[in-house]
Amino acid sequence: MRDRVPVVVQGSGRRGRRAGLAGVLWAGAELIVTVGVVVLLLVVHQVWWTNRQAAAAARERVQALERAWDEGPADGSGERAAGAEADSGEDAGAGSGSGGGPTVGPEPSGSADPGAAPAATRAARPAAGAPVRDRAYAVLRVPRLGLVVPVAQGVDKRAVLDKGYAGQYPGTAGPGERGNFALAGHRNTHGEPFRYVNRLRAGDELIVDLRGRRYTYVVGKVLGETTARDTGVIAPVPRSVVKPDQGYSEPGAYITLTTCTPEYSSKYRLVVWGTLRSSEPS
Repeated sequence: MRDRVPVVVQGSGRRGRRAGLAGVLWAGAELIVTVGVVVLLLVVHQVWWTNRQAAAAARERVQALERAWDEGPADGSGERAAGAEADSGEDAGAGSGSGGGPTVGPEPSGSADPGAAPAATRAARPAAGAPVRDRAYAVLRVPRLGLVVPVAQGVDKRAVLDKGYAGQYPGTAGPGERGNFALAGHRNTHGEPFRYVNRLRAGDELIVDLRGRRYTYVVGKVLGETTARDTGVIAPVPRSVVKPDQGYSEPGAYITLTTCTPEYSSKYRLVVWGTLRSSEPS
């Protein structure tokens, strides 16, 4: 009977190492795919869903405000009622930062003549002590863009701009007043009301409605790019401190729209200026 010779199988350890490496690579690929899906969902939420939410809420605010103007007294209580109606169930917290416009505003200016503020503007202002964050009190209409957006006091991101509103810089003049009625708004996400203001040209109308009053401004100048710290653009007589040849030199009744540029970036600011053409009952 012949003796059996044992056979030694080579390479089993190498195959095991290869299998282990393949498992690690597979797990890594799964992790990368999972992270990619999560990031994609976050982008969709930020770019698409927040737009839908904010735009819908802004439309509702405009409707509530207009109903209050039609039904309520002309002492400002209608605006307060509209604010309470539109904000029911919303988060009461407030963030910080200006978002759509220059990050530092000018010293308070108000009207060149404090006693000359139009009665409709005075009536539309919030009552003393009322929260600034959610006081939509006017409606901005831009016919060229088909834009209708509520205007609120302040430029806080979470409390005003992220709701799809245009926010009035603190200390700037009210609609129809001498000085600069300066507004900020998002260009992308959260309703993006100012996304296409770069399309505005000289002569285009910017209409501001308050209870019983309509102020029509006409676009005069556009500053395509300036820094986020260029506070001159929202001064009572608006003139860029970064580009001094851009802006105005004489007192008047101005409107300013500011937003971020380029799109999906907050590096610079795009500025549109206009002057008051008419004031009439609405």
